[in-house]
Amino acid sequence: MDIRWNEILITGDPLILGSQIAILLTMIGVVAGITYLKKWKWLWTEWITTVDHKRIGIMYIIAAVLMFFRGGMDGLLMKAQTSRPDMEFLNAQHYNEIFTTHGVIMILFMAMPFLIGLMNVVVPLQIGARDVAFPQLNALSFWLFFSGAMLFNISFVIGGSPDAGWTSYFPLAGKEFSPGIGNNYYAVALQIAGIGTLMTGINFIVTILKMRTKGMTLMRLPMFTWTTLVTSAIIVAAFPIFTVALALMTFDRLYGTHFFTLSGGGSDMLWANLFWLWGHPEVYIVALPAFGIFSEVIATFARKTLYGYKSMVYAIVGIAVLSMVVWVHHFYTMGSGALVNSFFSITTMLIAVPTGVKVFNWLFTMRKGRIKLTNAMLWSLAFVPCFTIGGVTGVMLAMGAADYQYHNTLFLVAHFHYVLIPGVVFAVFAGLYYWWPKMFGYMLNEKIGKWHFWLFVIGFNVTFMPMFFLGLNGAVRRAYTFSEESGFAPLFMLSALGSVILALGFAAFCYNIYWSIRYADRNISSDPWDARTLEWATASPVQHYNFAKLPEVKTLDAFWHMKKSGEGLTLKDSEIEEIHMPSNSGLPFIMCVAFGIAGFFLVFEWHILAAIAALGIIAGLIYRSFDYNDGYHIHVDEIKETEKSWRNVEGEVHNHVS
Repeated sequence: MDIRWNEILITGDPLILGSQIAILLTMIGVVAGITYLKKWKWLWTEWITTVDHKRIGIMYIIAAVLMFFRGGMDGLLMKAQTSRPDMEFLNAQHYNEIFTTHGVIMILFMAMPFLIGLMNVVVPLQIGARDVAFPQLNALSFWLFFSGAMLFNISFVIGGSPDAGWTSYFPLAGKEFSPGIGNNYYAVALQIAGIGTLMTGINFIVTILKMRTKGMTLMRLPMFTWTTLVTSAIIVAAFPIFTVALALMTFDRLYGTHFFTLSGGGSDMLWANLFWLWGHPEVYIVALPAFGIFSEVIATFARKTLYGYKSMVYAIVGIAVLSMVVWVHHFYTMGSGALVNSFFSITTMLIAVPTGVKVFNWLFTMRKGRIKLTNAMLWSLAFVPCFTIGGVTGVMLAMGAADYQYHNTLFLVAHFHYVLIPGVVFAVFAGLYYWWPKMFGYMLNEKIGKWHFWLFVIGFNVTFMPMFFLGLNGAVRRAYTFSEESGFAPLFMLSALGSVILALGFAAFCYNIYWSIRYADRNISSDPWDARTLEWATASPVQHYNFAKLPEVKTLDAFWHMKKSGEGLTLKDSEIEEIHMPSNSGLPFIMCVAFGIAGFFLVFEWHILAAIAALGIIAGLIYRSFDYNDGYHIHVDEIKETEKSWRNVEGEVHNHVS
């Protein structure tokens, strides 16, 4: 592609110019702040090179909050454009770019890192392990995600954003109809981030199956760990499909092949099938860990063992299996035929059964429980009715004949927001309020959290409920404007106002983080919720080795029973031994930089420069093959001092015996 240097930077749009100035000023401010505080060495040694699963999880969460802001701004811009008939706030091209990036960022660069971040922090602690199975691979997974996310996000100021929708359907996504480089960003950035996610799936499968503490059988796993295990299995099954699809897309766009172009003997439906073979399991990749979060929160604050534990496990596995055989329900309007449509309609509706089992399990857990209405519990309670609306409308869409009416309307958009926002975002907020003290040693403010909760939940419903009725009245999705004669204006305006309330809710959450960092009480228990699982059996924030002595599990809800029986909580000096831990490494970050540079050159089709940059990736792999660093040992004296500092605090149950 013949790209001139003066065409690389996007110019001529005041919104993009403002973004470019804001990005530049933010970068200058960050660099100046770190330099002024003399924190470069600290940043490198404590965070950038870390292989500690807890810090990697926190970095995922920080990235997800930033991506939530970016994707939310895209959503507000779309709502501003459709708030009035014949609005000219955004032109058609800019609107297409914004709704494309909004979908990709919210699903792949917001929901995924939020959940993977919580998985990183919590799962090794819940199974009584000191780290994940492959710590350096875990760090590489994060940095590849981060590299892909940054590459995708610079597209709107350098070269132009993807504009073919988050599904990037061919032939629209091909060179014939999208000759710019925007969709190259989609193909390359998602490939880099997807490789990191695939590594995460493999890592957590091995971690959960091979690193459980003594007595931790599969049927004693906490529910969040179970959902992480099943989610990781779906990742390993589904993400290679997306990897292949993106590779073929890259060949079509960069090297002139015709896998997806009809004129060259390819098939655009091949892309659609490959995409949704990954895309629909992806919905459950983000939903299942969320279900695990709700299970932990509801059991803790209802102060009861999770009702129907085994049926919950079977339901999770059932959802995972069915998630791989429903993708054709996206093609009801594409002429697959009555027999095919009927089969996939049945499999789609079957998913409602295990999902319904889980909802009733949560309701029965709360029945006769002594419910404590913390912020985490409020998010879990709000999830049930909102997600049920999404589920019921999903069953409506599962019927092939009815879907002909609903499919290309805002009814569908409202449906998947009613599934993904309560089923993922509500869960993430519940998980953050719940596990925040475990990560940082202080709690998020409950009063500010109530403002966050009510603004967000009200704003969510005011934003998306009108879209059901707009869709039933014929308002189509992916349209950047509408006429006054359509009669859609009042509901579109109501939806736009709802999005402002939603944004205020997110702003309250960000303010809560700021307030809590500045003013929250640091003198809190390591078990502030009177919780049930092993992550609460250690310090808050957790020491880098997690457990001085690996716990022994004898039943489900192990920590709860330890507290009730008084067993397994005391640590004797004679039980303390040296602990072997992995060393930090800068290699994952260096490979992230190499991937990012190679990906950037590939986007602009500068193949020789991309090949040279790719040599850095190969060099990193070779270097890792000859890396014989076996880690380091934490001495007994250091462990004793660390344990005494938190165990011998008034009100704690984890007594240390000299």
